[in-house]
Amino acid sequence: MDYRRFYEKREQLRGVLAKIPGDVLGKFDRAFEIEYTHNSTAIEGNTLTLIQTKAILEDGLSVGGKTLREIYEVTNHARAFSYVKECVAQGKPLDESIVKEIHARLMENIQIGGVYRNMEVRISGASHKPPPPSEMYWQVKEFFAALPEKKKMDAIDLASWAHAEFVRIHPFSDGNGRTSRMIMNYQLMAGGFLPISIAKENRLEYYEALDTYAVSRNLQPFAEMVADLEEQRLDEYLGIVCGMDMEGTDAGPHLEM
Repeated sequence: MDYRRFYEKREQLRGVLAKIPGDVLGKFDRAFEIEYTHNSTAIEGNTLTLIQTKAILEDGLSVGGKTLREIYEVTNHARAFSYVKECVAQGKPLDESIVKEIHARLMENIQIGGVYRNMEVRISGASHKPPPPSEMYWQVKEFFAALPEKKKMDAIDLASWAHAEFVRIHPFSDGNGRTSRMIMNYQLMAGGFLPISIAKENRLEYYEALDTYAVSRNLQPFAEMVADLEEQRLDEYLGIVCGMDMEGTDAGPHLEM
């Protein structure tokens, strides 16, 4: 896939970011993080709505009728993403210790995190069966050993591969999807791109693309999905400059209660 226009848009965005007021960028960033947390947890079965997710993360409100696990999944996801952003800002390359820490933060108060599984697992509805623990251990080691070499790939392909390959290996007993999406966004941001959110409504397309990779190692369907979502985010941020009143008109997405 030709990613030249993505890099052109990335450079355009770098050129206009300084013109956008910090409070406006802050609104867009906060709205994205709430949406990302909602979608990533909802894909795994969390029943909190987008507005309920906002109430917990942004307004500090409690939500009745939901399990503690669902609340923890949301708050943990937000904290794990903050950790990812900190690591990227510090220029740290993705490695095994960072991924284990991401998983530990995602699993806090739910189960012990950052520890590889010692049991076989299956992915419901998938054609691919993750490797047994003995094979999984070596495959996940090979995954991290390959990362430095894989950095020669295009940033979007690298992010897509890192997600697809990690979730194929499925090294944890739970939380592999959320961890893989964090890994994907880590690599996107490390490459100068924006993090993306896969909508829960698109989970079927998402699962099918990942299954295609797991079965045949064909990354194209998933890479195209990631690229489309990245372009939407770049266009959204570039649209701030075109659509806002630079004299001080309030602009930015809002999630109203």
